Amino acid sequence: MKKEAIVLLNMGGPNNLFEVEMFLRNMFADPNILTTKSKLLRRFIGNLIVTNRVVAARKVYEELGGKSPIVDHTKKLVAKLQEMVSDETYVDFAMRYTPPFASEVCEKIEEMDIREIYLIPLYPQYSTTTTKSSLEDFKAAYAKVGGNAKIFSRGNFYRTHAYNQVILKRIEEALESEDAGEFELVFSAHGLPQKIVDAGDPYQKQVERHMALLQEELTKAGLEFQAVHLAYQSKVGPMKWLEPSLEEKLKKLRGKKVVIFPIAFTIDNSETDYELGVEYAHIAEELGFEEYRVARCPNDHKLFVEALYDIYLEMKE
Repeated sequence: MKKEAIVLLNMGGPNNLFEVEMFLRNMFADPNILTTKSKLLRRFIGNLIVTNRVVAARKVYEELGGKSPIVDHTKKLVAKLQEMVSDETYVDFAMRYTPPFASEVCEKIEEMDIREIYLIPLYPQYSTTTTKSSLEDFKAAYAKVGGNAKIFSRGNFYRTHAYNQVILKRIEEALESEDAGEFELVFSAHGLPQKIVDAGDPYQKQVERHMALLQEELTKAGLEFQAVHLAYQSKVGPMKWLEPSLEEKLKKLRGKKVVIFPIAFTIDNSETDYELGVEYAHIAEELGFEEYRVARCPNDHKLFVEALYDIYLEMKE
């Protein structure tokens, strides 16, 4: 009999081409994403963004095989974490904008008569647009099914040692046994509107702290790059976003060898596989880069499974 549940939370991604519009509509209906207080204005802006983006977005997912890779990677991660925990612990995942939604997972958990729920948002750094949004969504869904389990949650995990070790492994894989000293390393974080940071969102500070920690770990591991940089990707709309953009950073590094690590993502998705792996690869080619490589996200790497298990145990203390 299952007594407790670990639920991994993430934004999600289309499971098929029919879900592309759903994904965009749910994302841009989220008050944590479009922060205007007027629901009417949010709906208007959201509909405008979706209308302008849906065709291009569908083409991206067509290039990725008709769906986002995020769900398959997450299923493998969940299966491996389930093997690691006790028989009394149930492991599942819920997505914010596409199935499986939190409502589905909450119904399953309530049927099991679970007593404790451990929520781990799969965002290394805390942001209102990701961590807060996913936690609010799950807790609201759980309240609707009338659940009474104790809920524990984790806000960030960028300091977790095992997690940072898997990042080093992914960077080493991207180097393909070549000397790090021949490359520049760019940590690419998902961008955020400057006004959200100015309103108190800690994301930028935590990304910068995470980068500093990783630089220390790289030095300990003997991975001395020519230089280490931070840049931001995925800007949407005309407003001011965090800088420098990845495109601006690449222009300054033109002609060099570079490894990109997506520091804000734990699971590969369209923004890593396509935006970094295809779109920015074309930009790098035009800029005459000698080498342009994108490291994989942790996905279901053994060390990431161990990191999540460590986080779960810390939450239980």
